[in-house]
Amino acid sequence: MPDTSEFPGTVNQGRGGKPGHITYDHVRRKAVVIHPEPKALKKQSGRILRDAEACLEEACGLAVAIDLEIVDAQLLSLNNWRPATIIGQGKIDELKTLFEETKAEVLIVNAHVTPVQQRNLERAIGTKVIDRTGLILEIFGERARTKEGVLQVELAHLSYQQSRLVRTWTHLERQRGGFGFMGGPGETQIETDRRLIRDRISRLKKQLAEVKRTRSLHRKERKKVPYPVVALVGYTNAGKSTLFNHLTRSEVQAEDMLFATLDPTLRMVKTPAGRQVILSDTVGFISDLPTQLIAAFHATLEEVTEADLLLHIHDAHHPDKDAQAQDVLNVIEGLGVNTHQRDALDFKPLINVYNKCDLLNDEERAFYSLKCAQNPKENTSISAVTGEGCAALLGLIDQILDQKENVFEVRFPLHDGATFAWIHEAGTVISSSIADDSHHIITVRLGSRHIGQLKSKKEVKVEMLS
Repeated sequence: MPDTSEFPGTVNQGRGGKPGHITYDHVRRKAVVIHPEPKALKKQSGRILRDAEACLEEACGLAVAIDLEIVDAQLLSLNNWRPATIIGQGKIDELKTLFEETKAEVLIVNAHVTPVQQRNLERAIGTKVIDRTGLILEIFGERARTKEGVLQVELAHLSYQQSRLVRTWTHLERQRGGFGFMGGPGETQIETDRRLIRDRISRLKKQLAEVKRTRSLHRKERKKVPYPVVALVGYTNAGKSTLFNHLTRSEVQAEDMLFATLDPTLRMVKTPAGRQVILSDTVGFISDLPTQLIAAFHATLEEVTEADLLLHIHDAHHPDKDAQAQDVLNVIEGLGVNTHQRDALDFKPLINVYNKCDLLNDEERAFYSLKCAQNPKENTSISAVTGEGCAALLGLIDQILDQKENVFEVRFPLHDGATFAWIHEAGTVISSSIADDSHHIITVRLGSRHIGQLKSKKEVKVEMLS
């Protein structure tokens, strides 16, 4: 069991009681966290198994993120996964006694719990039960700040609650009178609630469609600006926001906390070669990310699909780093992003950035140094806190973006100052000369997405050299 004393402080206070969220007052509620793990799971091959202690510690971190006080945390090794309650009657009796002794109010189950299992556990133990999906949704509900984020979280909450109305409400047996001449038994309360949720979901989807359209327009405008986009992706708490702040000299919230930031942030950064790059800080990923959240945050995650380069930030000091990295790659692949087939037209380069190297011992440092030396164009190690390796990372970004560009010779009239300035901002100018006292001839390294803009101009002639 992890040392729960490392989670003593209050994280967030002053909650607003949003629809579909648990409402907390100033008194921290006591919680018990359990991580059930079937023994059969350990025998599965062909997958990276997560460390059970790390999983339990992560669940404790998630609970603290919504200001719960952890009074006990347990690993439960199960012979069989009970369909009705997940855990056996003996463990249920132990937990019931524990809740009576500690006066705890919430049981956190670090697994997916069906509505029936949730209801049965609540009845058997006599307390509120929250599963992993519900816990993550609660955190997202607390952290969403922008209008888009609030809409996305509410949509995810309602989608999650649809199947749990039978547990959530206590008045569902009531009926309302029918309408029209036929009358009849009327509409039951549960049917009314489900219909209201469906209607609300429909309205939210329409609003998010408008958000997606607006975001698409903004992205289209950004593409007109000659700057490549580099997106930071990684497991939650891997240090993305800390690195973002260091590279851009910004003050995005960065704390040692799961899901410290949700809404994506974009800032400009200059590379050693003088290239202007847009850096995008995205929401952190997590294992078993609720499907409701992936669907609801699709508009936000599209920033990843549209980026020119991905920086996969790893927490090199975490005991579960390999499983975390695989979880991130699974989400990226689920978004349809190709980071493997280099010869494909939709290939998107990815740099593995091993963060927190200042916390590694000598043996671990040697391991990552060798790993980076063997494949220096795909791997690099840094410390976002101390700044170690960050300059080399920017240089690597330059190299990768150079590889995505070709060399072109561009010819255009001398009086076209706008094109002259645009070329110098968009690419790396190799040479520049004047021909016939009437035309510029510039040899420049440019990305393929910029060439279309040049070719669309009537008096501009473009020829690819390499």
